[in-house]
Amino acid sequence: MTPIKINWQPDKTVTTPIYQQITAFFQQRIANGDWPVGAKLPAQRQLAAQFGVNRSTLITALDDLIAVGLITSNPGSGMAVSGNHWSSLLAEHVDWTQYVKAGQFKPNTHALQKINQFETDDIIRLSTGEPAPDQFPRALFQKAFDHLGRHLTSLNYTEPAGILALRIQIARHLAKVGIQTHPANILITSGSLQALQLVSLSLFPKNATIYTEAPTYVKSLQVFQSAHTQLSGVPMDSQGMAYWQLTPPSNGSQAIMYTIPTFNNPTGIVMSAERRQQVLTFAQDHQIPILEDAAYQDVWFDHQPPQPLKAMDTTGNVIYFGSISKSLAPGLRLGWTVASQPVIDRLTDVRMQTDYGASSLSQLVLAEILANPDYETYQANFRAVLAQKASAAQAILHRYWDNGIATWQAPTGGFYLWVHLADRINIPKLLDLATAHNVLFNPGNIYDFQPNQSIRLSFSFETTERFERGIQILTQLIEQHFPV
Repeated sequence: MTPIKINWQPDKTVTTPIYQQITAFFQQRIANGDWPVGAKLPAQRQLAAQFGVNRSTLITALDDLIAVGLITSNPGSGMAVSGNHWSSLLAEHVDWTQYVKAGQFKPNTHALQKINQFETDDIIRLSTGEPAPDQFPRALFQKAFDHLGRHLTSLNYTEPAGILALRIQIARHLAKVGIQTHPANILITSGSLQALQLVSLSLFPKNATIYTEAPTYVKSLQVFQSAHTQLSGVPMDSQGMAYWQLTPPSNGSQAIMYTIPTFNNPTGIVMSAERRQQVLTFAQDHQIPILEDAAYQDVWFDHQPPQPLKAMDTTGNVIYFGSISKSLAPGLRLGWTVASQPVIDRLTDVRMQTDYGASSLSQLVLAEILANPDYETYQANFRAVLAQKASAAQAILHRYWDNGIATWQAPTGGFYLWVHLADRINIPKLLDLATAHNVLFNPGNIYDFQPNQSIRLSFSFETTERFERGIQILTQLIEQHFPV
């Protein structure tokens, strides 16, 4: 389809911001039916030239249009007019962009929106932090479904903190890593992300400081920032967070520490047992609560990592987040929070104001699976396959990138390689080039507090063959656009 021809320019003499003029122009043409659903739009570079604006101004306008569903952007096919129901509302002259921008929850960065949008089956997903589909334990789930099918009597709302049978199994599971807890101290959540949101809504005072590793997964989220807190990055060394480099909160101010001590996302660093004790002592001495994100606790290769901070916590200072998303199935949408009783009670109360609990079916299924002795066998096989894929991925990088393109550290668990690219490589440009060639990776900047020259590559999701094909394409793009 031939792209729409546009003969219009914003008026730079008026006070209305340029991006709003562009947004209003698109809204009017679509609402009036001048541009039909599916109509192809010119490329961003052409639009910017036509409007006489820079790319950043244009992208701001396009992001607004995408947010309300008027246009879509698809890798390889460009932008097109969407058939979204918002179009009919806009035809009635409702300016939904004002409402979209008015919400308290901050939008993802443009880079993250692009990554989330492009993660489809057509893309080689070197970005995706999920177990590979071929590692799905069908037999475990089939057995759980068969048993539930014979005994299921209802799927009503669960008790507020989650189904007791599942909390009992999780308490038993946590005992294997040294956490001695009771079902009453466990809250079932819809994954770790909901746990983070509940904590930020329920426990964070306004303008609190959140100390976290730099780089870190939570920097790629807006959940803490939307709660009007301030993230403060703390450097890491090979043993984890360099806690002595943070400035303790002043009198009258409040702070929280967020850490991923086991296979930090994105770097893969494992905090040593000695450093864990030091961090715990430092936090206790300065009365700083700790949020321990243990999403990758069970995803180790050859050697089990040190015990969680929560296992060493004797004062109730640590709130522990666990999840089944990395070690079993993210689609179950289940995680758990372990904390002192007052904290669990508070989180449970807020949780009941939002969604009345995680899926009862998912909870029943997970309780069955965790109670099955074959789950341990599955976990051992899962880790073995993952270790093989990590080794194969590194061999591929050595084959293509040992000639001065990149360096990295060998992971001992988790899903990722944290890869430092040569300084000559422009990572944002490489991302644009890669997505145009149906390859997706995560740029390191989304995780860090300052620009860096790293990218995160996942070896967990794709097959080794597709991983290599993705690296081949990236290598060709680097050699073509960023030669030595």
